[in-house]
Order: sequence, then C-alpha cells, then structure tokens
Amino acid sequence: MEEDRSQHLREMLAQLKQEHRDLDTAISELENSVRSDQLQIRRLKKKKLDLKDQISRTEDALFPDVIA
Repeated sequence: MEEDRSQHLREMLAQLKQEHRDLDTAISELENSVRSDQLQIRRLKKKKLDLKDQISRTEDALFPDVIA
C-alpha cells in the first residue's frame, strides 16, 4: 500500500517537473519572439510558480523531513 503511494508520488513528481521544464521553454520562446504577448507570458509564469509549489508539496510528501 505504502509502496503504491510512493510510486504514484514519484510518477506525479516526474510529470510536474517535465511540465515545469516545458513551461520554462515556452516562456523563453515567447520572450525572445518579435511579437511577445506579455499577458500570455505572465500567465505562463504564474502557472510555472504554481507547478513549483506542487513540486515542493509532492517532494515533501515523498521525502518528509525527519528530525533526528
């Protein structure tokens, strides 16, 4: 049961990190384009920050801090 949850969290973490990288690439491409859409860039950056928060929460669930 715990192994299934751990595996699910690992898969979710990998997916979130991939989506974060994809957004980073999309933002870079938009910023470098001649007709960059600032509103779209802001939306993507906000989504990227949301993903970063999800990544942090998932990592915390997967690797909890243990006080020694």
